[in-house]
Amino acid sequence: MKFAIIGGGGWGTALACILAPRCERVALWVHEPDLAARLHATRVNDVFLPGAHLPPNVEVSNHLELALREADLVLSAMPSHAVRNVYGRMISHLTPAMRIVSCSKGLESGTLLRISEIIRSIVGADYRIAVLSGPTFAQEAAQGKPTALVIASGDADLVAEMQSQFSGPTIRAYGSHDPIGVEIGGALKNVIAIGAGISDGLGLGHNALAALITRGLAELTRLAVAAGARAETMSGLAGLGDLVLTCTGDLSRNRQVGLKLAAGMELGSILNSTPTVAEGVRTTAVALQLAARYGVELPIAAEMDAVLNGGRPPAEAIRRLMGRALVRETQ
Repeated sequence: MKFAIIGGGGWGTALACILAPRCERVALWVHEPDLAARLHATRVNDVFLPGAHLPPNVEVSNHLELALREADLVLSAMPSHAVRNVYGRMISHLTPAMRIVSCSKGLESGTLLRISEIIRSIVGADYRIAVLSGPTFAQEAAQGKPTALVIASGDADLVAEMQSQFSGPTIRAYGSHDPIGVEIGGALKNVIAIGAGISDGLGLGHNALAALITRGLAELTRLAVAAGARAETMSGLAGLGDLVLTCTGDLSRNRQVGLKLAAGMELGSILNSTPTVAEGVRTTAVALQLAARYGVELPIAAEMDAVLNGGRPPAEAIRRLMGRALVRETQ
């Protein structure tokens, strides 16, 4: 097998480290020419995953044509806002024999499409596409710490094949036939994680964090089911698992945004202080638009949008959530 990983951020680099021992060649495409050159020379991604060393059979490139040449499997691990542009550049180098696995988490502004839907709109119906998600910090996965993932597609044979390709001594891949739920869970958990960072940054305690995670899961489930997903998917790795990790782990970029907002930093300064992408910042407004399409209420996401895009003080957002009209838990 020859893999092409499109995206040289932390997760793309981690996937290269994990998968290289299992295949003949891994091509890692890096968007930034200067980073690609350094990574080729030093074998260490000093920007997005310091300390992780690329195996010898990982070929680093800044050219999509070279990275995709003779690839059997294409894994896209780019930020969600880059997917349409990059796939538009990739399409002339793709063939239907290549399997595509999307590892990006987010929703597209304007179209409200999930990532696999963006890819499908570009490559057409002949390509076999799966999505990969779950509770994963790139740093821990690259270090060989035990990690569980979920791979989803409507193509049962592709799911089984990808489970076999991804699973190994430190990675266990579970299968799912619910890509809608897996992708919405992976996107929406980032929004809730910003709220979790705010809660902890304000010193609100474990009770508040547990409540936020639980009610956040209810929001994920409502939207996913309305969009056609299965409710049980949201109690799995791509829903509850990823939500807990992102809300509680300090390696979470979205949680860090919330912590810094609670400390009084401006959003622009937070985003400019790091080269990494906190997907929840972009996803929040899109999720609310998607919820409006389906007539679904997302109170936590609405308050996060007011903080991120409306200038609402974080403490006021918490007060508003606590002061909402009383409802049954299942509402």
